[in-house]
Amino acid sequence: MVLAYVEKVFGKINVFDLIKEFGSPLYVYDEDVLRLRCRELRNLLKYPSFRVNYSAKANTNVELLKIIREEDLDVDAMSPGEMFLEMKAGFSSDRIMFIGNNVSREEMKFAVDRGIYISVDSLSQLILLGEVNPGGDVCLRLNPGIGAGHHEKVITGGKKAKFGIAIEDLPKAQEIADHYQLTITGLNQHIGSLFLETEEYVAAAAQLLEIASTLPSVKILDFGGGMGIPYKHASEPRLDFEKLGRELDEVINNWVKNNRPITVRIEPGRYVVAECGAILGRVTAVKHNYNTDFVGCDIGFNTLIRPVMYDSYHEISVVPSEPRAYEEYNGTVYFVGQICESGDILAHDRILPVCREDDALIVHDAGAYGFAMASTYNSRPLPAEVLIQSDGQVRLIRKAQTLQDLWPDD
Repeated sequence: MVLAYVEKVFGKINVFDLIKEFGSPLYVYDEDVLRLRCRELRNLLKYPSFRVNYSAKANTNVELLKIIREEDLDVDAMSPGEMFLEMKAGFSSDRIMFIGNNVSREEMKFAVDRGIYISVDSLSQLILLGEVNPGGDVCLRLNPGIGAGHHEKVITGGKKAKFGIAIEDLPKAQEIADHYQLTITGLNQHIGSLFLETEEYVAAAAQLLEIASTLPSVKILDFGGGMGIPYKHASEPRLDFEKLGRELDEVINNWVKNNRPITVRIEPGRYVVAECGAILGRVTAVKHNYNTDFVGCDIGFNTLIRPVMYDSYHEISVVPSEPRAYEEYNGTVYFVGQICESGDILAHDRILPVCREDDALIVHDAGAYGFAMASTYNSRPLPAEVLIQSDGQVRLIRKAQTLQDLWPDD
């Protein structure tokens, strides 16, 4: 990949113009990219009874949720807060699925009272739902014993994962369901996040279909999400959607021929929103200590925690404050934030452009698990979010917090 300094985010809007108007750091989203990813997912399968549930934990900005709803995707929720925001964005209860993990009775009742379909991921939670909603429908989240993902913290299937009901416990689950007159109408799973190959996902889907063969009450199968994006633009391939769709269609159609029609769902989060988001920031300090260059900026792990939590990689572009010839660092360089923690490192051990104070930065592919995981650690207010609309206009979709917002007066 040929590196160069840049001027515009998404090739559309001048970075310094956005920072001047909305502040720094700043989350920026591109509507065209978001709609494109929604349509790719919606058209993944030819199988007619197919729905995409966006896993909203990746990004719950209501204005983005509205676009996702317009593109005819449904949504998953992990909490009452997510259900509240999804309904605020216009999703009706029949388009929301509550896939909780170790949730309380109050949270379970929140979903039941609103007619939202619930998935449970343990026998204990199945008993709780039976007590809260006897005679209702339920989806079981299974742990297929298969895991996939770029980091151990995002692998959600397999024998060491905290999620899901072990397959050998299905008879116990049926006994509990019968006791509370619950009908097991769905099965779902999630093997992990950020996979770029199809094999393990298709194998897990085939296994879930086989399990459904033994449960005639099941009408819905949710294969999970986890579709990855190429964070390393030059070296990582895109997930082959044509191959994935073809392989899933073959597995599903073969099963339906020998069994019954069934509704199939997937629940991607990252793939929907990751590439439509970027973070703009400012270079605040540069220094050279003991043969290492440090570029200090205002994008700490309070703004983007993924590099610290998952060792995640994000491409970074530099926007010079004044025109100059492109140059790169020769030795070890760290891009670091302003948080008072030694682990507050945005990037290291790669080729990076030389920076100067007052330059701007673009951190790419930050639309998923960016703002959604941001915090006010070190008592730093949350940044604003803006949307570059399809008509080219820029719209503020969340105001930046102020110092007063950190502790509002009574």
